[in-house]
Amino acid sequence: MTTDELIWRIAGGSGDGIDSTSQNFAKALMRSGLDVFTHRHYPSRIRGGHTYVEIRAAGHDVQSRGDGYNFLLALGDSFARNPQDEAYYGNEELKPLSENLDDLNEGGIIVYDEGLLDEDDVAELDLEARAEENGWHVYPVDLRDLAKEHGREVMRNTAGVGVTAGLIGMDLAHIEDLMEDAMSGDVLEANLQILQEAYEMVDEFDTSHDLTVPEGSHETEQALLSGSNAIAYGAIDAGCRFISGYPMTPWTDVFTILSQNFPDMGGVAEQVEDEIAAAALAVGASHAGAKAMSGSSGGGFALMSEPLGLAEMTETPIVLLEAMRAGPSTGMPTKPEQGDLEHVLYTSQGDSSRVVFAPGNVEEAYEQTRTAFEIAYDYQIPTIIVYDQKLSGENTNVDVEFFDREPAPDLGSTLTEDELKEAAHDASGKFERFGYDDNERGVSQRSIPGQQGGRYLATGNEHSPVGHISEDPDNRVLQMERRLEKLEYIREDLDDGETNQTSVGPDEADYGLITWGSSQGAVFEAVSRLNDEGHSVKAIGVSDMMPLAENELVEFIESVDEAMVVEMNATAQFRGLIQKELGRYGEKLTSLLKYNGNPFEPAEIVESYEIRLDGGAAEPSAQVRIEPAAGD
Repeated sequence: MTTDELIWRIAGGSGDGIDSTSQNFAKALMRSGLDVFTHRHYPSRIRGGHTYVEIRAAGHDVQSRGDGYNFLLALGDSFARNPQDEAYYGNEELKPLSENLDDLNEGGIIVYDEGLLDEDDVAELDLEARAEENGWHVYPVDLRDLAKEHGREVMRNTAGVGVTAGLIGMDLAHIEDLMEDAMSGDVLEANLQILQEAYEMVDEFDTSHDLTVPEGSHETEQALLSGSNAIAYGAIDAGCRFISGYPMTPWTDVFTILSQNFPDMGGVAEQVEDEIAAAALAVGASHAGAKAMSGSSGGGFALMSEPLGLAEMTETPIVLLEAMRAGPSTGMPTKPEQGDLEHVLYTSQGDSSRVVFAPGNVEEAYEQTRTAFEIAYDYQIPTIIVYDQKLSGENTNVDVEFFDREPAPDLGSTLTEDELKEAAHDASGKFERFGYDDNERGVSQRSIPGQQGGRYLATGNEHSPVGHISEDPDNRVLQMERRLEKLEYIREDLDDGETNQTSVGPDEADYGLITWGSSQGAVFEAVSRLNDEGHSVKAIGVSDMMPLAENELVEFIESVDEAMVVEMNATAQFRGLIQKELGRYGEKLTSLLKYNGNPFEPAEIVESYEIRLDGGAAEPSAQVRIEPAAGD
């Protein structure tokens, strides 16, 4: 068991306050000077069903979930449908304890609520024998009775946090401060009393564990943010003031954050009847002169295919979000997967003219959201941010100074009325909005409805420079090539600016790991461990999916003997994209795939690398698949 970090897992049922309790405990750990990283696991039910949140806290930088965990607070599921072993879903009341034991590291701590979990059910788990075998330290506590004695049963979460703090020697000051920020009156007093009593109760325990809260400090003020927070704040700072959508996990988080904030800043948030309407409404808002955004998760984004094609053809700037989850169809709505890459790259009609970013962490989510708006409105092109349930919901601490940026409210390549007077118009007086003679970088001049001299037609059909439907072959070729030309210039701009790709490890390394999106943190930590063990490994996390970051990928692949592409899907979609664009390097690439609904742990990547290095004879112990390079 690691002794320099705490990996705390709180488990209960959906509706038991697991998420809010874990967020507050993570904030308390952050305020005590620690770096934190959370991982959320929950079922697709409103109430009931086993859910947990894992918090990894250390005095050093943490970029991903850890390998297993070392402290379990099992509250039990108070909303269990049927607390019987013979029920179809098993004994749901017990699952927050029973389903978490396999991941608990040797020497770990278990605190469970004996006020809710039946003694006979716990006995059937053979917990005592397993604890002796693994060196676990088990503390049954009647958390429910303590909560009901001073208030309501829901306060057993507070009791559990108090017992946790007592067992690891954590000061209560930051926890109490957070309670005082969120509560008042009798409710606050009851929770503070429960917290203190639970904390002091530990003095009566026969303790022999050696797990303590780590020590650390921050030089600057920290904020605890998820990827959804970062995308929402990046959109606000980029000048976005319109969002339309329909709720769908996990995209809903961004939609909710912006819907809560827009009324105070003159923005508009519209929940509509479906995702077709949501995307079409955002296209209309952008056409009218707003900086607009919409989005969904996989199934909802499929409905946005037609409005996306409309935005491409009318060259209407818009930013769309695609929050991946396990599919196909409804799949596993609350589990992470990176299975929608090809869907995002190629959905809609004809040859695509869009930009796609896949941020790998909270900071990149903020940065690339701002970049997405900048490119969309400069180049009059749809830009898509693809992320997943993992990045959407995981929380980590970020320097507050990171967000000290100037807002960017401008509408990019839009003409003023004075400039429109000098622009090309046809004989009828219509503005040549889609002119191919007077443009730069494939970008034609744009007007906003209502501007004097800016009148033109906007249609989903192929069209002439003023927007009239046209099937003329020469016009078609000129318009198509002009739209596609934008991607070449966008790629040049991205290459000339600060890169969106992130690399770690020694430049001269023999072996490479390539990843994208939310798998980046686990890959980077694996690289650090492998180099500490004497291997020669480096990694690159790629965010620029379309247009692909070809130059950086070529340089990386050419510098190593072999590279493993790490991603959370079953069909190696990112490896397929690399081979499509850079086919000459196909034989250098191997895939490491995971698609069981859980994100990678660093140890799984380390193990898989070592298996590959040894020729691939062994099978990984985790539920991952190594797909050999072409020609093996």
